[in-house]
Amino acid sequence: MAREKIRIKLRGYDHELVDSSVRKIVEAAKETRAKIAGPIPLPTQRRIYTVLRSPHIDKRSMEHFERRLYTRLLDIKEPTSETINALMDIELPTGIDIEIKL
Repeated sequence: MAREKIRIKLRGYDHELVDSSVRKIVEAAKETRAKIAGPIPLPTQRRIYTVLRSPHIDKRSMEHFERRLYTRLLDIKEPTSETINALMDIELPTGIDIEIKL
């Protein structure tokens, strides 16, 4: 599998969970002697919701809610079959979305 790479993209709403998941992946890849590029923090996506406090009166009174989506990008260069097996055995916490491209 020379000259190949695995691109891993992690997304989550809690930045601490995302960072701990990246650490687990990096440790598993380092044990199999694969070269690692990253983790690269991509821009945080912010989504703001505005809700009226009362539906019938006082339109100027509103509440604002925010949702943030944290994303990290990780490249594993020159992976071996051991690297792929180690990545499959990693248990990631709930709430972490992982996308793997070969």
